[in-house]
Amino acid sequence: MCGLKRAFLSFPASLDIPGSLSFLSRNGDDYLDRWDGERWVRTVTTGDRNIPFSCRQRGTIRAPRVEVLADTEDLTTVLEAAKISFISPGRGFSTLLRKDPVLSTLNRRFPGIRQVRQFDLFYGLLRAISAQQINLKWATVLRRRLAEAYGEKLSVGEDFVYSLRPVVVAAARMQDLRALQFSARKAESLLAVSEALAGGRLTQEDLAAMEDSEAIKTLVSLRGIGTWSAEWILVRCLGRSRVVAGDLGVRKAVAIAYLGEEIAAEDQVRRTVAHWGVHATAAQAILLYAYAEKALVRKLKARQNGSISEAESRVTPMRPEMKRRPRQVTVSGGVSS
Repeated sequence: MCGLKRAFLSFPASLDIPGSLSFLSRNGDDYLDRWDGERWVRTVTTGDRNIPFSCRQRGTIRAPRVEVLADTEDLTTVLEAAKISFISPGRGFSTLLRKDPVLSTLNRRFPGIRQVRQFDLFYGLLRAISAQQINLKWATVLRRRLAEAYGEKLSVGEDFVYSLRPVVVAAARMQDLRALQFSARKAESLLAVSEALAGGRLTQEDLAAMEDSEAIKTLVSLRGIGTWSAEWILVRCLGRSRVVAGDLGVRKAVAIAYLGEEIAAEDQVRRTVAHWGVHATAAQAILLYAYAEKALVRKLKARQNGSISEAESRVTPMRPEMKRRPRQVTVSGGVSS
């Protein structure tokens, strides 16, 4: 290493960096993509190297800016990756907001929530496999155990992050993964995915060159990867615009916000938000954040109790005192930790 170097990186407004990253810590720390409310520590791969870097917020929602810390020789590569870490809604999003009062209200209440991009296809698949049909906190524990058992521990300043290589995990035995308390089905899926990536039968570059339908077909051919897991890969790793309509959280969020119900079927979700179009990923991120913050659940309960009407239950316009203040992070000096 040549020593650490800092650089500052600005993003287009609006961007709520802490809010957008909150999903990484809501269910614990998996040591693979880390956010503690102030520091974001992750890796980017170039060639056969895993490069660790950290980011601290130094701006506001209206003037988003981060301080990036990385090894001097890797800083250019890191900055290029950091620039595309948040998926912008793109042109025409304001038109959608004018047509969709539900989304418009949530966007005003939670400005700048964006989908976060994952650079590592293996990590994206691991997140999907680990989270299938179990508590998300336990899924985080499983990923952390896997990282500690098979990952490479990398340091950046006073922070650390793990990076997993498919070739290493592919060499694990079934009983070794079961000892970490992966279920037999998850262990089988993890080994199958690891072998496909390690053997070059599946690459992120190949997926990126495919149309959505072909990429989904390729992904679901892997043991343990269903349609919704494949769609999350398209969203998170490839930056595609998709509604992950089979995901339980999406089904609940759309049902509450748009239908005034507790849950919707997959096909019902797709019909209900078909108007999102090319802005599906941006809209979905906002809706899921509102659901995680329980902003939608409160309205559903109020409707069930008869205290508000069906129309009011979907979303409530933001009151002045509810406006979110940009989170400020103080600089203490020295190497970022």
